[in-house]
Amino acid sequence: MGQQQWTRGRRLGIDVGSVRVGVAVCDPDGILASPVATVARDQRVDTEGKTPTDMSEILGYLREYEAVEIIVGLPINLAGKEGPAAVLIRQYADRLAELAAPVPVVLADERMSTATATRRLSERGVRGRRQRAVVDQAAAVEILQGWLDARRAAVRG
Repeated sequence: MGQQQWTRGRRLGIDVGSVRVGVAVCDPDGILASPVATVARDQRVDTEGKTPTDMSEILGYLREYEAVEIIVGLPINLAGKEGPAAVLIRQYADRLAELAAPVPVVLADERMSTATATRRLSERGVRGRRQRAVVDQAAAVEILQGWLDARRAAVRG
């Protein structure tokens, strides 16, 4: 890959689950990811070209934060392979990319993001129902922060 350019601007991190979607945002310099919201996943089949409600909410955050990129977590198993869940996430990301254009949607390895988020919340004493309410946001933070850290290393190195 070599030297990569960093475009200043906020980015959204997205953790797509089967029930909820976690949303995170970073500062314009790409240093720190922070939780934004947990959005209910719209399970309806896309009929009549209607935008799913979860994607509408994500697009609202895209406008609110004037994000320059959307980073969607791609579930990759511990062996480094994509399974059936990854196919569904790619479809989700493709649809989101159509709606968010010209803002690019990028897939990022989300291996262990939910497990890491759950562990960190537990360490802070957040458990049970309270944890379920924020774990998706925390996973989105993990995805975005990991992507930011990797990009910073790539730009430096």
